[in-house]
Amino acid sequence: MPANAGFHDLSTPTQTGTFPGIPYHPTPNTLALITTLRRLNPTYIDVHQQPRLAILLSYALPSAKILLFLHNDPLTMRGLKTRFGRRLAVRRLHRVVCVSTYLRDRYMTGLTGPAPALLHNPLTLAELPPPATERAQSILFAGRIVADKGPDVFINACRVALERLPGWTATMMGGDRFGPRSPETPYVADMRRAAAAAGIEFLGPRPHGDILVAMARAAIVVIPSRWPEPFGLAALEAAASGAFIIATRQGGLPEAAGPAALYIEADNPAKLATAIITVAEMGDHRTSRAAAGPAWAKQFDTPVIAAALENLRTKV
Repeated sequence: MPANAGFHDLSTPTQTGTFPGIPYHPTPNTLALITTLRRLNPTYIDVHQQPRLAILLSYALPSAKILLFLHNDPLTMRGLKTRFGRRLAVRRLHRVVCVSTYLRDRYMTGLTGPAPALLHNPLTLAELPPPATERAQSILFAGRIVADKGPDVFINACRVALERLPGWTATMMGGDRFGPRSPETPYVADMRRAAAAAGIEFLGPRPHGDILVAMARAAIVVIPSRWPEPFGLAALEAAASGAFIIATRQGGLPEAAGPAALYIEADNPAKLATAIITVAEMGDHRTSRAAAGPAWAKQFDTPVIAAALENLRTKV
């Protein structure tokens, strides 16, 4: 197939947007998808997050090379929860690809033999706001306001830390869902009230661009996740922005944040408060250590990952 083509995700309502230069083919059901693919006769088919569909396509289009990309824990996905299902996918498909070592290790739970390929999520560094020359004395939480992300841990830690750090401020950005139109759930409302009581500015859901600007200005970005992050894009964005990161080691976060982070125990506000105070008082040492972040992020730059994807296809 001479050009890429996009297809409708069968699990979502029909989309209307397209990517420039990429033909888009809405397919309302699996039969329509298979019919369209047979007509287009692609060399490669990339399937994201749908193992059972990838297996089906391997039978329906035996001449195509099927690559399955996993962005979440495979042990929670239909078709991959059992060792049999994961073994079948590795054997039946041309490649199973995980976006972090953590996910690849999860995939191999109870298995021996060939492991999935590794291809990290990309970040287009050229599109990020330039880091501020002088960082504000601010502590930032930017992410979904759900229990898994630990916003309550951040609030409780900042309640203690801000009393010890005159001149410093703390800010929270995010909502229950991604994007600026996220609804005000009861949990978000609770966190908004708790943040106000702790002296934290709660900005709520914001456009992604606003979050990136805030990361480029903040001295410290905190990622206190409780759940195992499949990758940790927010951590990578914070590293690329030159902020000092305080994060847990949950899931793929260490892969994304690398040497730019101070790692702490999850679900422990007291230790997070101590870490915030320690990092805030580092001064120039904090700035020099945070400088490792942009260098670390270069390996995730979109052109680098695109070349790795092309190399992966060449090997297939």
